[in-house]
Amino acid sequence: MRYRVRHETRYRYASDVLHSHQLLHLIPRLTPYQECIEHRLEILPHTYRRRDERDAFDNPVTRIELEYPHAELSVASTMDIDVHARPPLRAADSTPWEQLRTRLAYRGGWPARADLEACRFRHESAYVRVKRAFAEYASDCFEPCRPLLECAEALMTKLHRELRYAPGETTIGTPLIDVLESRRGVCQDFSHLMIACLRSRGLAARYVSGYVRLLPRPGAAASALDAAGAASHAWVSVYAPPLGWIDLDPTNDVRVGTDHVTLAWGRDFADVSPLRGMILGGGAHDLRVNVQLESI
Repeated sequence: MRYRVRHETRYRYASDVLHSHQLLHLIPRLTPYQECIEHRLEILPHTYRRRDERDAFDNPVTRIELEYPHAELSVASTMDIDVHARPPLRAADSTPWEQLRTRLAYRGGWPARADLEACRFRHESAYVRVKRAFAEYASDCFEPCRPLLECAEALMTKLHRELRYAPGETTIGTPLIDVLESRRGVCQDFSHLMIACLRSRGLAARYVSGYVRLLPRPGAAASALDAAGAASHAWVSVYAPPLGWIDLDPTNDVRVGTDHVTLAWGRDFADVSPLRGMILGGGAHDLRVNVQLESI
């Protein structure tokens, strides 16, 4: 599939911002199943300094500095992306989850390089806590000696079945334990909760940001999510050797495929926020975000 994505973000401030530093995760990363054909950033006001680099997780990032007064900041990212089908994999071929937990636990010696990299995504992070409550919630998915990917897919289905997609009822700062109790949230909550359940069992999982093309399910009434057509989205990538990192979308209960466009990945949302920064002045602000995705 080839897609054109346009992601627009606009801040309007109550008073002038005198100085601003912003960090953008809006350039799609290259993956084995995705390549960027063309990308451009449009930033207003034009008077800014820009530096493109890589972050600690090898995501492309853009840093901008605006040192003149401005009452509005507009950032539009437009990209043409080719997304390729992923090969079929058997969940039963993944390592049993207890064996992998032992491999990822701290020990002397030299672990495999892939295991060492995965350990970056095994511990607590800003929005993902490691708690017994999360391990207990997922306990029915982790039967003894069960292949890890089977466990992860069972957990994905459990979250999809038991959580209600409820826009506006949570914020990025809503504690995960509250999401678990209310069983309500959006894609960020589904993903953070799934990651918390995996990490609370000593396993590695990372947070992936991007976009999704949403199609009505045959014979079913369109949900709020389906009706959107396209949206900013988040999902989970689980470390499942020897298969590698496998992307799972708990909001839609599917393995990630050609309907998903990857922007960046990290430990949680804090590592991959599309646009965040610091400002001097500005007061209250109005934020508008618009995402359009179309096949081309």
